[in-house]
Amino acid sequence: MSKKKNTTPAPEPESLNLPHTGVESHAHLDLDAYAEDLQQVLDRARRSGLRHMGNVFLGPEAYYAKRDLFTGSDDVFFLLGLHPCDADKCTPDAVAAMKEAFLNDPRLKAVGEIGLDYYWDDHPRELQQHTFCMQLSMARELERPVVIHSRDSNDDVIRILEERGFKGYPLLWHCFGADMGLAERIIANGWHISIPGPVSYPKNVELREALSVIPEDRLLLETDCPYLSPQPYRGKRNEPAYIVFTAQTVAQELGLPVEELWTRCGENAARFFGL
Repeated sequence: MSKKKNTTPAPEPESLNLPHTGVESHAHLDLDAYAEDLQQVLDRARRSGLRHMGNVFLGPEAYYAKRDLFTGSDDVFFLLGLHPCDADKCTPDAVAAMKEAFLNDPRLKAVGEIGLDYYWDDHPRELQQHTFCMQLSMARELERPVVIHSRDSNDDVIRILEERGFKGYPLLWHCFGADMGLAERIIANGWHISIPGPVSYPKNVELREALSVIPEDRLLLETDCPYLSPQPYRGKRNEPAYIVFTAQTVAQELGLPVEELWTRCGENAARFFGL
């Protein structure tokens, strides 16, 4: 006999009735996945309890082409950086264009996501490291926080950051998906950690266990949408409103009321990004 398909509808984000104190620290709302319904997505996010949303522009071309999508949405702040898979685009002209953007747009709050990605074989590691270091220098020159992307490259990312004197620098480890050991290394360097939707997946036990070593003042939440939807919407397009289910899982794991965890993480994000 075949199993019956679960037809129970996923809960609505508004059903958690969270206060208007949350911050979505990492979203890609300028991508084509939201071309048809961006305003509705933003409205649902606000109704879910989000006070601020951070949109990540993957390079200067994306920033200059898409920033006007958020005209009138003052609750959306910006991040800008070249992803390691776009390392070949990190030319002097590209860096100059990013510097100009940061100097002229107060909505740009952090350099990111930048780092290393060794998952793909067609992006030379030396080039990625060179691009990473160029943007770290830019962040220090501009005195902006840094948001890190690291995939299958944690040792090199941490080594480069430590060698370049970024211990204690305002830095956020985006989309953390590892174990307690890596969390402890990140925290020992004085950095922040952002937790995405996969923390809610039943088999992600190590990630949930890692939450116990993250100080309460260095914990943030994110969706990385349109990717990595939390459990109730797993396999579907992610969006900022769904971050409430990530908060729910984290709060349960830490033994906190979800409203308290939600507000605390929102305050941490607001302080980190200077909102």
